[in-house]
Amino acid sequence: MRRLLVAVAALALAAAGCASDLPPTGASAQPSAAPATSAAASEAASAGTGEQSDFFVQADYDAQLAMRTQTAEGPGDKPWEQAIAPQMVDTAKYKKDGPYHLCFSNAAVNNPWRQVGWTTMQEEVALHKEIKEFTALDAEGKDDKQISDIAELQSKGCDALIISPNTTATLTPAVSGACPEVPVIVFDRGVETDCPVTFIKPIGGYAFGADGAEFLIEKVPAGGKILALRILPGVDVLETRWSAAKVAFDKSQLQVIGVEFTDGDAAKTKSIVSDYIARHGKIDGVWMDAGATAVAAIEAFEDAGVPVPAFVGEDQQDFLQKWKDGNLTAVAPTYPTYQWRTPIIAALKILKGEEVPKMWNLPQPKITQENLGTYLQPNMPLLHYALCGCESMPGFPGKWGGK
Repeated sequence: MRRLLVAVAALALAAAGCASDLPPTGASAQPSAAPATSAAASEAASAGTGEQSDFFVQADYDAQLAMRTQTAEGPGDKPWEQAIAPQMVDTAKYKKDGPYHLCFSNAAVNNPWRQVGWTTMQEEVALHKEIKEFTALDAEGKDDKQISDIAELQSKGCDALIISPNTTATLTPAVSGACPEVPVIVFDRGVETDCPVTFIKPIGGYAFGADGAEFLIEKVPAGGKILALRILPGVDVLETRWSAAKVAFDKSQLQVIGVEFTDGDAAKTKSIVSDYIARHGKIDGVWMDAGATAVAAIEAFEDAGVPVPAFVGEDQQDFLQKWKDGNLTAVAPTYPTYQWRTPIIAALKILKGEEVPKMWNLPQPKITQENLGTYLQPNMPLLHYALCGCESMPGFPGKWGGK
């Protein structure tokens, strides 16, 4: 069996994991929310959250929040194979005999989350003897390179093509062009076409953003000051995280004193937080749309000699360890890296003519004080993400840098 791994690794740990894109426009785009009513606008002005994102879609928001309490179907010990409210599609037309050549167009491996995911995907490939070849191209966070990569992969004799888009709107034509040539599986970030056989993702950004905001509303007294930290604008999953948080904050009695972009940079994050501490004195809560720089934000409070407020982070080990060591009031919404296993499983199901969900919504747990110990892994690197779903894989923990 021959496996070809072609990957240009861009291991810039501090770089942001998402690339910016314009809000959806045109006939293929999802509709934006209706203009805010005067009451909603008044709430936003009072809360300090600003205008709602052009990415906000009420129906998607409602659906994702409802999914948080729905039971997923599938193996109980394999959340990467589970699906919430699946609508199955027939794949008989793609059925063919193996062995198979799978191809992958990756947006980037330019942050710890994507590096953990990429390792997990490669180890999933290694579990399947029917995969004779696996060709992966890294777009290095560049739309133009990924467009070229997708075209190149269509000439490689791929039996199925997996795509993690760098941005939403810009990659849509390339994905649409590939669909007639090969069965396409999209995961992680979406595109503005339904031509892929399946789109795989956790519940989504609205659920992530709401989990964090609701925690702060519960823990912070009325009138408390909230600082919101975002990575960058224009990325669908990040825009929807903030959209959901904004809805919650606008209905609350909390005051959002700032919404700042950090570019996913630890030094910039710490500087922003230090400036707000100096300007406002007491800050009662910090909401983040991604937790990779959460420890840097916490260190700003420690350096200032003030208490660390209620905090929203993510399932990265450095944050979980800081949480435990400091006995913090915290929560960690997640966007599980175990989703990187699912596209390989989906591709094989499709090539065997088995049904798959059209929209494959994976479970999206959150880490709380009650289950923190379950996800804290002292033997793993500080930049490892706990929800990799990789603990039972043959290469664990070494392939992920653990001991």
